[in-house]
Amino acid sequence: MMAARDARPTLRKETMFSHVVIFWAKAGKPDAADELLAGAKKYLQPIPGCRAFHVGKMVPSHRPVVDQSYQVALNIMFDTKKAQDDYQVHPLHLEFVEKSFKPNCDKVVVYDFE
Repeated sequence: MMAARDARPTLRKETMFSHVVIFWAKAGKPDAADELLAGAKKYLQPIPGCRAFHVGKMVPSHRPVVDQSYQVALNIMFDTKKAQDDYQVHPLHLEFVEKSFKPNCDKVVVYDFE
């Protein structure tokens, strides 16, 4: 007699590393948020190793649990932490820090997780 087979599909665990960056644009610089957005798209999006890239402005919400104090958020997903580590030292990332981040940002918070 043959043993019954489990009909449930086998779920494959995929490795993923998320890099979330929250930016507070420079106070008194009205175009700072737009410059952060443009800089992220220009310098960060082309960096190899990004599985998914999303950058945008904070969306107002009626829900009090939603933080609405920042202006721009960035979410990049990588296949591995190593890919994210390589991204951090990539020349385009360093150029973003100098040309977009420093002139346009008062504060930043980063959340990295697997």
